Amino acid sequence: MSVLLVAALACLGLAGCASNNEGASSPEPAKEPAASQQEPETRTVTDMAGRTVELPANIESVATFGSVGVLNAFVECMGKGDLIANDMPANFTKNDKWAMQYQFAPQMKGEPVLETADGIDMEATMALAPDLCITMMEDMAQQLEEAGINVIVLTWNDTEDVKKAVELMGQVFNVEDRADDYNAYFDKMVQKAADRTAALSDADRLKVIYGDVESLTNPHVISEWWLTAAGGESVTKETHQKNSLEYTMEELLAWQPQVIFSSNTDTAALYGDANIADLPAIKDQRVYVVPTVAHVWGNRTVEQPLTVLWAMNKMYPELYAEDELAEDITYFYEHFFNYKMSDAEVDAIINYQ
Repeated sequence: MSVLLVAALACLGLAGCASNNEGASSPEPAKEPAASQQEPETRTVTDMAGRTVELPANIESVATFGSVGVLNAFVECMGKGDLIANDMPANFTKNDKWAMQYQFAPQMKGEPVLETADGIDMEATMALAPDLCITMMEDMAQQLEEAGINVIVLTWNDTEDVKKAVELMGQVFNVEDRADDYNAYFDKMVQKAADRTAALSDADRLKVIYGDVESLTNPHVISEWWLTAAGGESVTKETHQKNSLEYTMEELLAWQPQVIFSSNTDTAALYGDANIADLPAIKDQRVYVVPTVAHVWGNRTVEQPLTVLWAMNKMYPELYAEDELAEDITYFYEHFFNYKMSDAEVDAIINYQ
């Protein structure tokens, strides 16, 4: 009887072990993620025209329209220059002024051109089918939107709008930290210029003018900000209230600028113009051509902090030396544009012709 009992107990023990091993070797299958946990396919942003725009979760191609130099620079500054899918229109490629665009975004060379002299080439745009279009013109945005194409509008009317635009671009490309980094850099460089020039008296601040002195025009009101930020005394600040400014020869001669920051590369024509031969800037050979790199530094561009530093160096080299300017230029393009400038490229920017 006792032998039978022991055998029965042994069988029960074996059965229990088998049951435990089976449970250990057969885990429950993984559960499918709940619908609420899955990545959304789209998202919305509010652009600078107040429009709510639905975008793909991840942007993989971008097209720019209108002020493409300005807009490409915003994209490139966010580290997304490789997403630009269209080449620049003819007015940007008729000379080599914007040649650096092909260094920052080489893949766009030879890609479709989406604008003609008559406006948007809608057929080419539809064929390209970019994930996102960017423009500064609301009428262009309306055309693209009506064609079912995603488009955002950037605006730049006030100085601080550059930081708002960068913040929006950070949202668009899911790089908010990079946008914050740029905006902090912007403020730091402007403060750097303010600190360096703080000790200048009003009498020591040089009288300056920006634009095409030959045609007596200033192309953009943003210049009034950067001329002042660099420590200069803009002779046009009282009359320049809108985007562009025209003035007379009589006004120019009365202003007597000591430094000319020229948007025209033909400095020989200025130095040879008998009408302005008595201007201090001409007599002292202080005409400097404002660089164009990603875009024209004197107009609207994310490169504006460098404009301030460059202008300060030209006016007050004793306060901010060329070697330091070279370091700041190199850092900016490597850090924000992912492009390492050669010494020759940096020198060509500093002494732009």
